[in-house]
Amino acid sequence: MKNSNISGFYKLGPEDRLKLVKEFAGLEQEEVMTLRETGALKDHADRMIENVIGVMEVPLGIATNFLINGKDYLIPMAIEEPSVVAAASNAAKMARVKGGFKTESTDPKMIGQIQVTGIDNPETAKEAILENKGKILEIANEQDPILVKFGGGARDVAVRIIDTIKGKMVIVHLIVDCRDAMGANAVNTMAESVAPFVEEITGGKVFLRIISNLAVYRLARAEAVFAKDAIGGEEVVDGIINAYAFADADQYRCTTHNKGIMNGISAVVLATGNDTRAIEAGAHSYAAVTGRYRPLTKYEKNEDGDIVGSIELPMAVGLIGGATAVHPTAKANVKILGVKTANELAEVIAAVGLAQNFAAIRALATEGIQRGHMMLHARNIAVTAGAPPDMVDEVVKRLIREKKIRMDRAKEIIEELGDRIGDR
Repeated sequence: MKNSNISGFYKLGPEDRLKLVKEFAGLEQEEVMTLRETGALKDHADRMIENVIGVMEVPLGIATNFLINGKDYLIPMAIEEPSVVAAASNAAKMARVKGGFKTESTDPKMIGQIQVTGIDNPETAKEAILENKGKILEIANEQDPILVKFGGGARDVAVRIIDTIKGKMVIVHLIVDCRDAMGANAVNTMAESVAPFVEEITGGKVFLRIISNLAVYRLARAEAVFAKDAIGGEEVVDGIINAYAFADADQYRCTTHNKGIMNGISAVVLATGNDTRAIEAGAHSYAAVTGRYRPLTKYEKNEDGDIVGSIELPMAVGLIGGATAVHPTAKANVKILGVKTANELAEVIAAVGLAQNFAAIRALATEGIQRGHMMLHARNIAVTAGAPPDMVDEVVKRLIREKKIRMDRAKEIIEELGDRIGDR
């Protein structure tokens, strides 16, 4: 009987772990060889996470045509979904007609939360915390003199009183300027360091001391004007406005609307070695910060009849620390981007999110999302079904013409084409 309770698995090297996994799962040698391949990571993978047996590869593409604040960018995007890179490139090309994307961002400030419980008088505790703000900031900044040296560090303290199923709690927000780092380690360390002092001045008990991924002080914004003549005319403009209105009024549609934005954003975040989960959690939470889940983008028609698109969302990305500093491919991708600061990276990513969303709703408002997507999907199906390189285009053409983009039909077409070639 299989048993996943493997003592000391974490102490083994990747090769020995892989042998155990092979026995447990009954892997073929070809499958083992696939898992063994680590590509650019080589020995780095085993130092990045626990219990490593290999590397899961994701296609890396380049989105073209991006003009942001007058500067040209090539955008590395790591994603497995077809049409995303092409759509972003196409939207960026249309945006160039009116000068491309204009972006801005706020200071890279993150929130460290300190949960204080067991407080008899929360208002008195709040006053005590705010009265001792200077000392709290002093303790926090002692933890990271390098960050302070480079212009960052703990900047402010805020206090919230919240009602919970366990009664009222006092939540301290330690606001930290992280400069070019994402900041999780620095913020968490600072939050932990001030916790004993917070307990001392409030008489409460601190439990959680951790960063919040709802980075409301660390925002990136992008805007672009899409000329009506460049995108298909007035009817297309109206279709996009109607699509936006739908998303703004309906949470079911809005969820998919925002997912499309994250297609572009997460692809760049992943390509640069940043934390996709943190960015996605922060974005979706920010979409609901008003109390109702809403689109992260906005669209309106200007006096010329062109469409103006904009986006605003938290963007806690960094250029130092984490996988960005370790992963060879991530470092190469940052070099391709040519960004010099975390703020510049955040603004570029916001522009990609806007481009991705514009491309998606333009397609939805005109030909439908499936046309371009299914072309690439059909190619994947043809290759997976076993079509040789010289047969792929013909298989794809027939799958799309018949509107039967299925594995079984692809295999039938391959067999038919093979028989035809054999008869010659």
